[in-house]
Amino acid sequence: MANLVIDIGNTLTKVAVFEQDDLLHAEQSPVTDAKTLLQLIEKYHISHAIISSVRNRTEEWRAAIEEKLDLKYFTRDMTAGIHNQYKSPETLGVDRLAAVMGAHKLYPGKCSLVIDAGTCITYDHVDADGNYLGGSISPGLNMRYKALNYYTGALPLVGADEKFDKTYGDDTRTAILSGVQNGVKYEVFGFIESYRAKEPELNILLSGGDSIFFDTLLKNSIFAPYVKNEPYLVLKGLNAAIRYNND
Repeated sequence: MANLVIDIGNTLTKVAVFEQDDLLHAEQSPVTDAKTLLQLIEKYHISHAIISSVRNRTEEWRAAIEEKLDLKYFTRDMTAGIHNQYKSPETLGVDRLAAVMGAHKLYPGKCSLVIDAGTCITYDHVDADGNYLGGSISPGLNMRYKALNYYTGALPLVGADEKFDKTYGDDTRTAILSGVQNGVKYEVFGFIESYRAKEPELNILLSGGDSIFFDTLLKNSIFAPYVKNEPYLVLKGLNAAIRYNND
């Protein structure tokens, strides 16, 4: 039987269907609805579902799918194999924990640094024994561009440019591109170097909406051999959680 996995983030809702560990279907949109989910339930004969949400509201479609299958919300008590040592586990984002669980499931016995690049950039590390000590949160790419525009009187709103590869800008637009994109690059390189100083064979796993941008950023760096783009990492972590709790 298949599992329905739903990850509700700050910007997008990702929906996936798994059979065992095989990904059968994945989609994302700003919101989802009962009709879409019920069609998936019928098509794939889904028996269980799990939801992870960073939003503090009840989904309008929840009651409709609860009538069709066993529905669980991902909680911090569903992380089999992960030894969570975060000092305030009640405030730890469930999406971060699901990504760590996905990393440990996909790469057992390996140390991994998960870089989830979305609305925020989060850096979360899990060691070979499944110990999670904590991580870091910083503004995401678009948040940095919007902040420069919002908190100043003259700076324009600029969008990310994957082709920008200069060390500095020679007009206002390129100066902003340099500050934001080179700033992110130096931040990412700094975190990776810091973790790799202790664990040279560290896995570097990229996830989130801006993961392609970060993959491009890192593919020509000395870290390229260790970088893996895992766009479905949170969804795979949630699937591991529902399997641990139902199999």
